Amino acid sequence: MEQQTDLIAEAITLTLFGMGFVFLFLTLLVFVTKLMSVVIQKMNKQSSPKDDVHHSDNLSLKDEMDEEAKFVIEQAIKMHRGA
Repeated sequence: MEQQTDLIAEAITLTLFGMGFVFLFLTLLVFVTKLMSVVIQKMNKQSSPKDDVHHSDNLSLKDEMDEEAKFVIEQAIKMHRGA
């Protein structure tokens, strides 16, 4: 009976250590991820003035692509319906 009690106590101890380790690891992972996010946001703010010049060109190209895609989708729907 004493041997079974020792075995259960060891199992509980191992479970608590395992769960504690996983909790600490995941907590550390969250903090490291948040830190990386802050660093990348600061890096993007520093490089954004250079990107503003090309940003307006990309918007007009994106609008044209959207209109073209809209036209193609409308034609595909018409073909599918047989109209």
